[in-house]
Amino acid sequence: MSELLTCEGLTKHYGAKTALDGVDLHIGFGKIVGLLGPNGSGKTTLIKLANGLLQPDSGSIRIAGMKPGVESKAIVSYLPDADWLPGWMRVEQLVKMFGDFYKDFDPARANEMLANLELSPKDVLKTLSKGNREKVQLILAMSRNARLYLLDEPIGGVDPAARDYILHTILSNYSKDATVLISTHLIEDIEPVLDEAIFLKEGTVFAHRSVDEIRENEGMSVDAYFREVFKC
Repeated sequence: MSELLTCEGLTKHYGAKTALDGVDLHIGFGKIVGLLGPNGSGKTTLIKLANGLLQPDSGSIRIAGMKPGVESKAIVSYLPDADWLPGWMRVEQLVKMFGDFYKDFDPARANEMLANLELSPKDVLKTLSKGNREKVQLILAMSRNARLYLLDEPIGGVDPAARDYILHTILSNYSKDATVLISTHLIEDIEPVLDEAIFLKEGTVFAHRSVDEIRENEGMSVDAYFREVFKC
């Protein structure tokens, strides 16, 4: 099987609003892919469909050939764009909870990354700053040995000094045959680690190109290309 995530004619409506309109996507293994687009372009909807939290109105989406569900979730690590973990729990309790829930979770990896980011396992989650809560959530998501990582705005509240570690150390911990799909507006920050970029525009795929191709053929960075495509 050459494709990890496949969408064919994927369409999703919210009442009269079309969030995704006939999306076709083919993403292989071993890639770090940026899912890019302005607010309302359908990024979060696509990620939720891939995680089985929403159902398409038409078309299809497959994870390693499987319809999103119990079997696909065993190989997908999902990080939503929201605080979703119980705030009363200590970080060490969250690590244990993930170990109980997921067979592929690596507690040693999680604890190493917590130490490197100077996060105490004894801290109660709700007492942490927004940026540190995001670090904890991202560490937990990336400490699974998943095949597909779906990260929705993973570093939006993280201070710039920590982003380099997060992007270059945490993302380097995933299996090299796995794929990371990152939805973000911080294109300049993530561009150095991207292999491919998907540009969503009004619920459709405007472009799906390798980062090297964009730089060579357009003569500009991915961030500059994004600004050109979506300029007001």
